[in-house]
Amino acid sequence: MMDHLLVMPIILPLFAGLAILWKRDASARFKRLVSLSAMVLLVAVSVALVTLASDDTIRYYALGDWQPPFGIVMVLDRLSALMVLLTSVLALFAGLYACAGQDEEGSNFYGLFQLQLMGINGAFMTGDLFNLFVFFEVLLIASYALLMHGGGKARTQSGLHYVALNLAGSSLFLIALGVLYGTLGTLNMADMAQKVATLDTSSAGLTMAAGLLLLTVFALKSAMLPLYFWLPRAYAAAPAAVAALFAIMTKVGIYAILRVFSLIFGNHAGALADMASPWIWWGGLATLALAAVGCLSARDMRTLVSYLVLVSVGTLLAAASLPGQQSLSALLYYMPQTTLVTGGLFLLADLIDDQRGKAGARIVKSRPLRQPALLGTLFFIGMAGIAGLPPFSGAIGKAMILQATPEGARVWLWSILLVAGLCAIVAASRAGSTFFWRSSEGEASGPLAGPARGIATAALIGAAPLLALLAGPITQFTDATAEQLDHPARYIDAILNPDPENQAMPMSNSEETP
Repeated sequence: MMDHLLVMPIILPLFAGLAILWKRDASARFKRLVSLSAMVLLVAVSVALVTLASDDTIRYYALGDWQPPFGIVMVLDRLSALMVLLTSVLALFAGLYACAGQDEEGSNFYGLFQLQLMGINGAFMTGDLFNLFVFFEVLLIASYALLMHGGGKARTQSGLHYVALNLAGSSLFLIALGVLYGTLGTLNMADMAQKVATLDTSSAGLTMAAGLLLLTVFALKSAMLPLYFWLPRAYAAAPAAVAALFAIMTKVGIYAILRVFSLIFGNHAGALADMASPWIWWGGLATLALAAVGCLSARDMRTLVSYLVLVSVGTLLAAASLPGQQSLSALLYYMPQTTLVTGGLFLLADLIDDQRGKAGARIVKSRPLRQPALLGTLFFIGMAGIAGLPPFSGAIGKAMILQATPEGARVWLWSILLVAGLCAIVAASRAGSTFFWRSSEGEASGPLAGPARGIATAALIGAAPLLALLAGPITQFTDATAEQLDHPARYIDAILNPDPENQAMPMSNSEETP
């Protein structure tokens, strides 16, 4: 069973989603039971994969026993294991929140939810670029429907923009794949990494153009400026549970940038070495600066949280462009906390909306909340964590990124990151004082949070103090992950030069990292 564990993050949500869609006329209770059971199992599988990857062995699973570079392979290393675990934890609590009734606002919620999980996990674990495209399409098709779950003018408008932009991105992705296959003769990432270093000058230009096309696609997925204008409207309009799951979507783009531009176009790629770093650096800084302005201009909590997602995207992209393992480790520590906490803040915005009547989540004076102590505490922890205030994990992550910044780049990153943090604090203070202190006269009403919604929201926002308490063991893991990423030869050897003695089953191969 351990040999087949590598495909379980894809198989579990696939079968669960198909079972729910097959029984589409079944009761809501049946759908919730199947979906939540699958997500609990997925968390258990993800923990097992992280444990498995902790021995520094890079493993792959060859579907149909077609060996690389020709077959479809799922690859498990520290980075993919970390991202699958992050996705499964976020999805579990987003799904739990939806169980309180949001799943019944439209049709096929849990089936689509599971298929999106399959696409996200597949994108994190695939070992070739074509299947990265395939899994992108799976997660995007599911997200199109989830974004418009429940209907409404705002969701339809934002969904139309979201679909149009991503269809354009998919077209660019296919063009880039065609060019890369024409110049390199392969789309297996390990094989591409070997061949790109030996390109002749006549093919290097085309390969660089295709690589920059890929960067454009991944910039769209990660919402890097100038391709981020779709995100605030789409995330603010989405149902709360969907918006919480969407917190991982930008990280899929950042993961793709890390994987492709460290493995294929990394420092070993000859004339194409580190070609994307300047674009990622300036794009990340611009995203960070404009997102900070967006936080100050937000007039609705959902929009504010959407811009906080963009602040984290800019921070992660800037860190991804910095040289050395220290910056990679800092990025990998900061990524889980910002993903989980922003997901929790989307859920919190929905709770506040329910208890404020017509004012909803708009940052305007309104009647008092029914649960001001609970919601206020969660608001304070979540906003302090995402803004980077100590003693929460956001402060630790930002401090690690600032410490890893080379001296020549500090004037840019330090100033913009600190000013963005100040803008986030100002915006959060304005929203918090309006929601919890500037209440008009009137009786508090609206539904209580309830156990499912309260637990889901508290669990995600609770990542801010929890990841701070566990900073020691987490940074040990991220340090080792950064070292693995910084040595692409380990990945290449594990996929293309497997040790037969480590081949446990006909469809699964593993290679001890040298």
